[in-house]
Amino acid sequence: MESEKKHLRSVHPEDSVIKVENREIGGLNFQIIAGPCSIENEEQIFETAKAVKASGATMIRGGAFKPRTSPYAFQGLHEEGIRLLVEAKKITGLPIVSEVMDINHIPVFENVDVIQVGARNMQNFELLKELGHTKKPILLKRGLANTIEELLMSAEYIMAGGNDKVIFCERGIRTFETMTRNTLDISAVILLKKISHLPVIVDPSHAAGRKDLIEPLSLAAIVTGADGLIVEVHNCPEKALSDKDQQLTPKEFEEFMGKINPQIEFIGKSI
Repeated sequence: MESEKKHLRSVHPEDSVIKVENREIGGLNFQIIAGPCSIENEEQIFETAKAVKASGATMIRGGAFKPRTSPYAFQGLHEEGIRLLVEAKKITGLPIVSEVMDINHIPVFENVDVIQVGARNMQNFELLKELGHTKKPILLKRGLANTIEELLMSAEYIMAGGNDKVIFCERGIRTFETMTRNTLDISAVILLKKISHLPVIVDPSHAAGRKDLIEPLSLAAIVTGADGLIVEVHNCPEKALSDKDQQLTPKEFEEFMGKINPQIEFIGKSI
């Protein structure tokens, strides 16, 4: 029944706090997830992982299975990419986040700390139901043409299966605007926090599609109540095999962290 939906704040008035190893997402905790769009090779992921940790990132992201618009674009390293991401975790000690695309791939994610459901799979209901049977936190990205209500119901699919460790991700939606890759829906952060008790993080990299907007969009996300950010960083963006225009260099990420840390502290949250 509508009144019994597990994602509703009326059912669970307090903010949910989701544990990811020794980290927490939600409440007064703010997490910075950073790393490359795609894991390309050992040197790239290891260098980037060490750099983002040194600048204050609290988790590492990296795509091993990549949904691409063109079948000829780089599709990721698959199982080898997951292996390298797990090695990056051993080097840095930080939890890792990566995207699953298929039910059959779920066993490969045994050592991944947070499983991401990408925008293209937000309504892959069979995948969502299967993730509901896992015990891992799920980072659920809003589809590029989906409503907030549809995002909430996708979370419900996971929670109905018994997994209440769902984290929303607002990553921008497709509009008629062409100056940015997508349009970041800041109001979605506010509405999700009002309607649901689940944490909400923001992806400014995919929202903008250009690195010069990552900092201001992140600051906007912080003041509207987001619980974290997921930012793309590459050790050499100009050579990236995917999304090179929206990935920060390690130096740019260090400067970015210097700008957003005071704002996180100002609103009373801590990394």
